[in-house]
Amino acid sequence: MMIGSLLVTVLLAGSPLKLNGDNISQIVNELTTEEKAALLVGSGAKAFTGVGYTTLYVKGAAGTTHPVERLGIPAIVLADGPAGVRIDDRPCTKFPIGTSLASTWNPSLVEEVGEAIGNEVLEYGVDVLLAPGINIQRNPLCGRNFEYYSEDPLLAGKIAAGYIRGIQSQGVGTSIKHFAANNQELNRLYLDTRVSQRALRELYLRNFEIAIKESDPWTVMTSYNYINGTLAAENHDLATGVLRDDWGYKGVVMTDWAAGLYSDKMVASGNDMIQPGNDDHYKRLVKSVNDGSLPMSAVDTAVTRLLRLIVKCPRFKGYEYSNKPNLEKNASVARKAAEEGIVLLKNDSESLPLAPESKIALFGVTSYEFITGGTGAGNVNGSYVINLKQGLSDAGFGLDKATDDFYNDCLKYEKFNTRRINSKFNQWFVDAERPAEALPSKAVLANAAKEADKAVITIGRIFGEGKDRLYQFSYLLSADEMRLIKEVSAAFHAEGKKLIVVLDVGGIVDMTAWQDMADAVVVSWLPGCEAGHAIASVLSGEKTPSGRLPMSIPVSYYDDPTAGTMPQILTDKPVNYSFYRPAPIGVTKRYDLENIDYVNYREGVYSGYRYYVTDKVRTAYPFGFGLSYTEFKYSGMTVEDAGEDYVVNVTVENTGKYSGKEVVQIYVKAPGKDMDKPARELKGFTKTGNLAPGQSQTVEVRVPKSLLASYDESRSGWATEKGTYSIIAARNAEVPVLVKKVKIATPTFTPTGNYLAADPLFIER
Repeated sequence: MMIGSLLVTVLLAGSPLKLNGDNISQIVNELTTEEKAALLVGSGAKAFTGVGYTTLYVKGAAGTTHPVERLGIPAIVLADGPAGVRIDDRPCTKFPIGTSLASTWNPSLVEEVGEAIGNEVLEYGVDVLLAPGINIQRNPLCGRNFEYYSEDPLLAGKIAAGYIRGIQSQGVGTSIKHFAANNQELNRLYLDTRVSQRALRELYLRNFEIAIKESDPWTVMTSYNYINGTLAAENHDLATGVLRDDWGYKGVVMTDWAAGLYSDKMVASGNDMIQPGNDDHYKRLVKSVNDGSLPMSAVDTAVTRLLRLIVKCPRFKGYEYSNKPNLEKNASVARKAAEEGIVLLKNDSESLPLAPESKIALFGVTSYEFITGGTGAGNVNGSYVINLKQGLSDAGFGLDKATDDFYNDCLKYEKFNTRRINSKFNQWFVDAERPAEALPSKAVLANAAKEADKAVITIGRIFGEGKDRLYQFSYLLSADEMRLIKEVSAAFHAEGKKLIVVLDVGGIVDMTAWQDMADAVVVSWLPGCEAGHAIASVLSGEKTPSGRLPMSIPVSYYDDPTAGTMPQILTDKPVNYSFYRPAPIGVTKRYDLENIDYVNYREGVYSGYRYYVTDKVRTAYPFGFGLSYTEFKYSGMTVEDAGEDYVVNVTVENTGKYSGKEVVQIYVKAPGKDMDKPARELKGFTKTGNLAPGQSQTVEVRVPKSLLASYDESRSGWATEKGTYSIIAARNAEVPVLVKKVKIATPTFTPTGNYLAADPLFIER
């Protein structure tokens, strides 16, 4: 027996060493310095046919790692998200954008979306989806707001956690991004975000902290920008201090594509994967290890974490992907999410829902050529799009033929118009220009007003990575759009008929100049492939709108506390400013152009609704706002001290005539004696089930006591002061309904590392 055991041991010792889940440390010791460096550096630009498109393994994926075949280490494939899988040559489901998902205020539904996306990730041979993007929507003009969730970190973190759990339930990974304070596209590679430790911790990191602790994403992606003078991709305080030491994260950290400058600094800071990587990255790593400037221990730690990721991936496990995900089921999930993310902003005189079999005059080129998603990393190669015309027709509504004919002719012309030619300004992430807005003749318009029951106008905005929006040309409606709304409104109101405006947008637009001319306003966001069906189901009353705003809409853009910190480049040319660099060639940094070379977050923690509520600045529509076709009554609020949490119970009754869902939002007003505090902050929320008229539901919302703390920079930690706290059940940030008070008798303090200190030049509010 002993001889047999010895023989087995000898045979195993002579067998080729191959990676498995139990021998990672042995594999690390076996790897050469060169192999370790290759593992930590991506497949490189040579594998690409263009920015973000690799030719290896899965065409159109964002990148891969290097294999080490002798040790059984395969390459893994990384693909862009977050509104579905971004690859080539295969039909993928276009899901609603991040802002739309957040507008559901329903993490469980978003988890379903994640499961559906994860199915396509798995069956198309991808190992890690580079999503979700959860940066705070600090300013309305950020070009990537459509990918992000909210101006509030709690809502963003909870929605992201649901998304991550859903995707990773399918045995594939996610990469939560962009870590951190990546809130501007202009000069995004070189911009220095100057922000206080408190604002960082309470707003721009808390979203990540919530999502990471509740869902454990396989990877985290660092951002392009500098944070208080140090590149995020080379920031030890960020990737090691906050993420690993303070939060206990164990997964892989990777760079964004072409982020950072020096590979040795990236690895030393805590990045385990450099993407897409190049020869210089590889050579610098090898040289730095060999000359002792980069400890081998740092490299081994990174390689160990990367191998732990690889052994979890489908490609390592030998999964035989089908190239046949359940697209039909996934499309139904996309539609469900789109419906629940639609926000009804205005509904005068019960203009909605539409009466069955109404005849609709459909205006606006976007009604016929719908925008379903953003561009760049948020783009998806979808197989189909349901526009609003088709959606209304499928729902049984008649369409005014003369109006329909007019727009069909317009779009035929526009397809050959120079407006549709792709820009020559290196817009590799931005689609062709949108068709010009058009208005039918007065005769067609007058006839439509007589023949149709109601008018519907769709206003569209395409959003993309690589550039921020322009106030004049994106936030404000154009002269043609204003003329369209004005003339259609006048014609239909003269006949005693209503106008509904649908906003097919990735972020907010100005409302004040035109909303009085509309009887109802519906925000669909960019709702994915089932756009037309989803919107029609809400307009018809098949679904009662239950979406709520994940951001505030100001009366004027310049009411926003961050308005003065976004550069206003007044041009109608779609120039890609992503890599804009005002400094001379060879100069890596300088600090002379405010809001371009650097930006001061002067507003501190008073961003979004925290500012509007505290300073009593009126909004057009507050954070958390959204109308319904029915009415809800709140009652029976209780607050129980459950140790680490306050447990809030509220009874919600549907007192209206339609079935519907209500979002219960729980805000807290802290004493604010020891530290300056916003007047109200979101600390919990939940969504009811679909309540029939007369039906009620008692909902429970848990408010962790840790969320009542503010970050004390002087002591480097979270401080909860003693005193009376108001716990508020509200319909939105500005409309409290029920209030209960609790007292905290003893202050608490939880220390953290002293990380990410602000530049001495930082200017506080």
